[in-house]
Amino acid sequence: MSGADARPAWWTRVPERAVDAVVVAVAAVDALISLFGEPPVSVAASVLACGALAFRRRFPLTVFLLTLPASLMLDIVFAPFAALFTLAERSRDRRRLAACALLFALASAAPWPVDDLTSHDRAWTVVSFFYTLATAAAPVLLGQLLQARRDLSRQLVEIEEAREHERLLHSQAVLARERAQLAREMHDVVSHQVSLIAVQAGALQVAARDEESREGARTIRALSVDTLDELRHMVTLLRASGGRATELTPQPTLADLHRLVTTSGIETELTGELPPDIGTPAQRTVYRTVQEALTNVRKHAPGARATVRLWRADDGTAFGVTVTNTPPTRPSLPLPGSHQGLVGLRERAELLHGTFRSGPTAEGGYEVRLGLPAGSAS
Repeated sequence: MSGADARPAWWTRVPERAVDAVVVAVAAVDALISLFGEPPVSVAASVLACGALAFRRRFPLTVFLLTLPASLMLDIVFAPFAALFTLAERSRDRRRLAACALLFALASAAPWPVDDLTSHDRAWTVVSFFYTLATAAAPVLLGQLLQARRDLSRQLVEIEEAREHERLLHSQAVLARERAQLAREMHDVVSHQVSLIAVQAGALQVAARDEESREGARTIRALSVDTLDELRHMVTLLRASGGRATELTPQPTLADLHRLVTTSGIETELTGELPPDIGTPAQRTVYRTVQEALTNVRKHAPGARATVRLWRADDGTAFGVTVTNTPPTRPSLPLPGSHQGLVGLRERAELLHGTFRSGPTAEGGYEVRLGLPAGSAS
C-alpha cells in the first residue's frame, strides 16, 4: 500500500460526538415536520427516538427498537434509517438485519391509530409495506458495505504484515547461507594459513640462534594459536546462527586479560582495577577493546610501549579501560586492514550505552578509551 492509500479518509477524522450531534439534530428536524397537531404520546415517542440516536454506537439494536414507536405514529424516516444503518454496520447476523428491516416496514406501513380498514386502505397498506421494505434495504446494504470495506482494509494490513514477515524470513535465510559460506571459507582458507604461520614460527623458534629471534618466533607462534582459537570460535558462531543451539567455546573474560597483555608481543604495563561485579558482556567488551588496541600498536607503532589502565569513577557511576601507546621507534610495515576494528569497538560500547573515543596524543602516540556505565556491570 502506498503512503497516499494508507492515509485515512477525511470523514474518519471527524469526532464521533460531532457526528452524533448532527445525526440527532437532523432526526429532530425530520420529526418536527410531522409533529404539527399530533398528540403528546407521539411527541414523546419522537423525542425518545431522536434522543436514543446519541447511544446508537453502544446499543445499536436497542436504539433501533426505540425508534419503532415513532415510526408507527409519525411519518419519520431519518431516525429509524440512522439506527438501522448503525446496526447493519456493526452486526454480522444477516437474519437479525432482515428481521429489523421487516419490523421497520411494518411499523411505517401500519396505520395509526389502528381502526377498521376498508379494502382500499388494506391494499395501500400492503403496497406501502413493500415499498418501505425495499427502501429499508438501502441503509442495511450501505452498513454492510462499510463493514466489508473495514474488514477488507484489515485483511490488507494483515496480508502486508505477512508479506513483510515473509521478506524478513527470506533475508534471514539468505544471511544464514552467507554466514555458512563465510564459515567454510574461514575454516578452509584462513585457518589453514594461520596454521602454517604457527608451524613456521615453531620451526623458526627451534632453529633461531639468538634469544631475540627465538622470543619473536615464540610470540608469533602464541599469537597464531590464539588466532586459531578465535577463528574456530567465529566459525562455530557463524555455523550456529539460524540453526540449533550448539555448544560454543567460552568467551574471553577479564581473567584472560593478563595473558592477553603478556603475550601481546610488545612492552605493555597493566594497571588499575575494575569493579568486581562486571557482567559478561561488559567483560567481553573490555577484553576486545584491549585486544584491538594492542593489535593496532603492533601493526602501526613498531617499537612502541603501551599502557593498559583499568579505571572506575570515584562516584561509582562508570568504569572502563584506557590504552595508550608511545610513538613508534621504527617505521611500520604496510599491512592489510579493513579499518573496521575501531568501528566495531564503538558499536560494542553503544550496545552497552557506553562511550568510546580514540585519537592521537600530544606526545605523538595514540589513545583508546572505553567508558561504560555502572549499570552494565551487573
